[in-house]
Amino acid sequence: MKTYRIAVIAGDGIGQEVIPAGIDVMKIVAARGGFACEFTEFPWGCDFYLRNGRMADGDALDRLRAFDAIYFGAIGDPRVADHISAGELILPFRKRLRQYVNLRPMRLLPGIASPLSGRTTADIDMICVRENSEGEYCGVGARKHAGTADELAEQTGIFTRRGIERIARYAFTLARSRPRKLLASATKSNALQHSMVLWDEVVADVARDFPDVTLRKYHVDALAARMITHPQSLDVIVASNMFGDILTDIGSAISGSLGVAPGGNINPDRTTPSTFEPIHGSAPDIAGKGVANPIAAIWAGAMMLEHLGEHAAHDAVLRAIERVIGDERVKTPDLGGRATTADMKNAVTAALTALPA
Repeated sequence: MKTYRIAVIAGDGIGQEVIPAGIDVMKIVAARGGFACEFTEFPWGCDFYLRNGRMADGDALDRLRAFDAIYFGAIGDPRVADHISAGELILPFRKRLRQYVNLRPMRLLPGIASPLSGRTTADIDMICVRENSEGEYCGVGARKHAGTADELAEQTGIFTRRGIERIARYAFTLARSRPRKLLASATKSNALQHSMVLWDEVVADVARDFPDVTLRKYHVDALAARMITHPQSLDVIVASNMFGDILTDIGSAISGSLGVAPGGNINPDRTTPSTFEPIHGSAPDIAGKGVANPIAAIWAGAMMLEHLGEHAAHDAVLRAIERVIGDERVKTPDLGGRATTADMKNAVTAALTALPA
């Protein structure tokens, strides 16, 4: 029997509640599919930081390299500054594990009402390919003259031809695999005359290798507006690190709830493990109440199984999710109901078990 070794970092807040739900679902679908998942939990996160002065063990990255994939919950605690929690855990993992693709489906599921009036599941079905290793979040910069009237901060974005080319090629390949064969590139070359001009040039160069894919270039502000006014006109989006971060939050919002939105941080060459996670935060306001929606975590687990080659398992979990959400009998508070995390997880596992083998 094929066994996948999965590193589990539930992290903070509701990550501790939704990740166990996802693990339960993966165990069931693995048993149905004739494979196994071996889960190893690591206690890293803000609680770990408050006890030890660091977000993870010093050898964390070396230990993670031994796994087939990483299943991640959420990071964030009011007692720990965001630049510490993200800067010492999330960002180093992405860079040093060469997870240069951030992949985020943005899809309106049956049974969920979009805040955009009159929109249906056919209107909102996008996926964003976000550059994950450089760009605006590369961490280059400085603060000077602290505490004086001349205090300043400089933050530099780094864009390389290699980095842009590989993310563009991944996005074009994904667009080619989808029925519409349509790719939107987010830019701002009218104002960022160095970084985004290079972005446009490299994306256009890569486009020549994909004549069957339609490329449309949008300035990022216009693209954000289009996601709201004409979401049906978009399919695959490729964007820089910061632009993709913002656009995917819009996509999740118009899909009805951050509680259902998953994401993956992918190393396409598979020389190091990729990470899969719900994109919601740690939600300290509801942490411990048992009402967090686990759908995003469950869907992220399905994405992980697909990445590992278990396509039938991925499809089965998605069908179970769609059945539960479409039925509308079990709704967590973010979807306008009163169901608990356990209620939603139990509904998905029941739907999964009821599917034909």
